[in-house]
Amino acid sequence: MPDVDEDEARRGRTRYTLTDAERGHAWGTCVEVEGLFGESGRETYELFGWVPEGTDGPDGPETGGWIGREVWFVPEDAALDTWLLEDAESLGPRPGTDGLVLTGRGDHLPPPEDHHGTVLLHDGRRRLGSCRGFARALPPGRMDPPIVLRGFAPGEELRRALEAATHPTLDLGEAALEVRDDHGEPFAELRLWVTVSGRRPSALGADLIDLELEGKLAAPVPEAARPLWERRLAGVPRTTGTWAGLDTRQRWAWLDHVRRRPRAHTDVDLASGRRAYELDGRLVTDVPGLYLALGEAVGGPGGYLGANLHALADCLGGGFGHSGPATLLWRDSAVAREHLSTVLSPDGAPYDLFGCVLDVLAERRIRVTLA
Repeated sequence: MPDVDEDEARRGRTRYTLTDAERGHAWGTCVEVEGLFGESGRETYELFGWVPEGTDGPDGPETGGWIGREVWFVPEDAALDTWLLEDAESLGPRPGTDGLVLTGRGDHLPPPEDHHGTVLLHDGRRRLGSCRGFARALPPGRMDPPIVLRGFAPGEELRRALEAATHPTLDLGEAALEVRDDHGEPFAELRLWVTVSGRRPSALGADLIDLELEGKLAAPVPEAARPLWERRLAGVPRTTGTWAGLDTRQRWAWLDHVRRRPRAHTDVDLASGRRAYELDGRLVTDVPGLYLALGEAVGGPGGYLGANLHALADCLGGGFGHSGPATLLWRDSAVAREHLSTVLSPDGAPYDLFGCVLDVLAERRIRVTLA
């Protein structure tokens, strides 16, 4: 049980700041937030006549569970574009049928309501199987849980607006929820559209309130990211490779956080003039591991250098403080060659991701030595 000083310190910490996205002023600050994590925006599809590719393994979609960050639907009809289902999970076979049930988030190219015709599915590293058509199994538009800012200290402008409000709800429009870690460093910034739907005195302080928002996050934080947030809120890692023990889904969540983390300064130490980098290739067993290792090789613990080939090229073009020439010693490069030499493009065509990364590095004047 924390002592009085520890408890007062916790209550006095303003980890979250709600800011008006248009005018930039702070609506107020708080110490706790509920409702940031969830699975809103997910859709469910039943795939008819499912035929798995090859022999089902322990991680195949027929066994249920998480499939991949991206599952691509590739219609056999070449006149149609591919469709994307993000953070896809399998709910397993539909009892008594030849169907398979998948759930995930639709990206800018989500699957349609239904489709009649053969569709191939893959997760970027392997072909999963095919179906003769699919349909949405659950309707869209499920309600998002409210976001509650606990121990909220409203700024003067919001306080006046709350006092003058003649309606139970108050529209704040687009806002940003700025998050800081235990050291006060920028941790995340979440965009949302909010309406104050309720307020009541808070148990965290006499002058504080619990503010309930009917809000919708522009980029929902998946439930799978909750343990990583709790871990990273302690501060930026002091050593590289702290993500080594994570599975692929958690590595993607870690990379998403690294990519979105606000930066007060560049990750690259230009003042030192360092132009020789070293990459520990033992952990490059999947795509997120590749970009996490590259980011830390150049930027140190928690460093970012892209999350795909285009972003890698942008970061090496000076967008994150770095441009060539430089050298990179890639130790244990055979691990990446083994795991990333054959991956699949959205349309299902195989390509060499390891080789493409080497090409981008060479184009950006990074001389790579493979060891």
